[in-house]
Amino acid sequence: MSKHDPTRRSFLVRAAVGAGAAAGSTLVPDVYAQSLGQHTADPTAPRQLHPTSVQHGAFFNYEQATTIAAFTERLMPDGPGIPGAREAGVLNYIDLALAGAYAELQDFYRRGLAQLDDYCRGTYKKPFAQLDSAQQDRVIAALDEGKPSGFSWPTAQEFFNTVRTHTMEGMFADPIYGGNHDFAGWRLVGFPGAQGNFTSADLQNKQVFTRAPITGLQEEAGLQGQAKGPERKP
Repeated sequence: MSKHDPTRRSFLVRAAVGAGAAAGSTLVPDVYAQSLGQHTADPTAPRQLHPTSVQHGAFFNYEQATTIAAFTERLMPDGPGIPGAREAGVLNYIDLALAGAYAELQDFYRRGLAQLDDYCRGTYKKPFAQLDSAQQDRVIAALDEGKPSGFSWPTAQEFFNTVRTHTMEGMFADPIYGGNHDFAGWRLVGFPGAQGNFTSADLQNKQVFTRAPITGLQEEAGLQGQAKGPERKP
């Protein structure tokens, strides 16, 4: 799994489309998916995604946030001119979700992250966030295959599958839920978001719609800058 792995990125986008929904809303129509071809000054700390918003702290502590930021970036890596999980604010999305709609998964994440770091320390003598990219990719591949020892609950595969699902949600759900910053995920697949109006030509056009501006629920509701996380289901 290399840093700029288009196959992995494409798989996650197709999987997100197949899932059909994230945070209670459709992610990306299939036609658009087909177009996809500081906590401190420590230099090892994850970089700020967009300086005006808090990227963790609703649920995660710093160590947990650092691990999730690294993990999700390996699942959805950036590339030249292509946004990854960090740029899209996936960490912020998951953090807000666990403090709200996904609160029942808090212990799942705590235990999963603790088991992950125990496995990495036993295998590489370092926690996950301090491993190099190749080592992180090997760990993630092992989780996907259910190979790591030391996982009880959640199992290695359960943890991997849940974080992967939440990564897709953070990339492609409406930005009002705290991820998809600056519509990074929508721009990645050419999804136009909400538009003020569509012309007759727009409605008949079978090509990918690219006209700006791209807007989401947050702008439509006049709630800019007030990400709220996914809604809790009754």
